[in-house]
Amino acid sequence: MFKQLATATLVTGALLTSAVQADQWHMPTPYGDANLPTQIAYGFAEDIKNGTDGDITVTVHSGASLVKHPEIPRAVRTGQVQLGEIFIGIMGNTHPVFKHDNIPFLATSFEDSKRLWEAAKPQIEKQLDKEGMTLLYTVPWPAQSLYTKAPVNTLEDLRGLKMRAYSPSTSRLADLMNTTPTTVQVPEIPQAFSTGIIDAMITSPSTGANGQAWDYLSHYTDIKAWIPKNVVVVNKRAFRRLSDEQRQVILDAAAAAEKKGWEGVRKTAAEDTATLAENGITVSQPSDELMAELQKIGDIMVKEWEQEAPEEVGAILSNYR
Repeated sequence: MFKQLATATLVTGALLTSAVQADQWHMPTPYGDANLPTQIAYGFAEDIKNGTDGDITVTVHSGASLVKHPEIPRAVRTGQVQLGEIFIGIMGNTHPVFKHDNIPFLATSFEDSKRLWEAAKPQIEKQLDKEGMTLLYTVPWPAQSLYTKAPVNTLEDLRGLKMRAYSPSTSRLADLMNTTPTTVQVPEIPQAFSTGIIDAMITSPSTGANGQAWDYLSHYTDIKAWIPKNVVVVNKRAFRRLSDEQRQVILDAAAAAEKKGWEGVRKTAAEDTATLAENGITVSQPSDELMAELQKIGDIMVKEWEQEAPEEVGAILSNYR
């Protein structure tokens, strides 16, 4: 036990020391190297290294290898790490504005998702600033759809199943679908299905393709429920300690990363959906009845979301609509 505590103290101390020196930065991301956001993160890190002539070197820690996903916001906020990639929705318990892209059927196309992001961005930046973080860039995921072990034509086909949840909004959605929300992070999905911890999930075709979903389920119903995003944030104090030139290098690298994300996700969505089908998963369009049932749930969640923070959420919805 003493050795474990000593090791943990040394690791934390090393990270804090590098934060002060601001030359070796650490960037945890919850996703594996095969995912588009992680690939973009590596390119972002390389742009920073090249742009600062090596004065700032960013080490990307993929697959939640350094910090578990739910702990990344706190790690960045406290300065344990300088940068971090976060699925926006997991911060929904911190403030309702972080739920904006986890509300079903509010924005289901990339065009609408981009408009929703522009409407929400001022509120997101304001809240992040209060928490000691600065927004750098965002990367969208493909639209989230339904994975199951059997065909689904109505919500009754899902009743009683254990549904993967990964944010406050997805937990509420599972409740409204009469399923049991079960928190499972991306690296744990294959084992969770194989051991019966979960029976179904709503996630992107990329998550399914990269996790070889054909090994543990058989059906993908393309409901296109919402288009969530990751944000990459930097510790505000660490960012302010940099020179104007260094900050500009990071902002330029962030702008390039965001452009790659919004352009690349369209191609990724089509390719990964095709990969699911090529490996034996039945890819189908949802029935009209299922979509009507899900749209009613989406309407309920929009109203509930607005009631949580009428001023901030009202501003987002007003700007979006």
